[in-house]
Amino acid sequence: MARLDAWNQPIHRIRGRIEKIFGTWKRSYGLRRMRWRGLAKAAMQIRLTAIAYNMNRSLKIVAAAG
Repeated sequence: MARLDAWNQPIHRIRGRIEKIFGTWKRSYGLRRMRWRGLAKAAMQIRLTAIAYNMNRSLKIVAAAG
């Protein structure tokens, strides 16, 4: 257990922030399953999800600032 804690200590803050984004993608943007077969189509789905997430996030940031 101590080895695991020592290994996780330097990365736990960054990892938590990244995992939150992936959790939002899965929960809100339907990325529990890939919609299409094929690597190119799956990559496009992930890119479009990232664009939608970033647009939504930027709107929230602008609204909070103004």
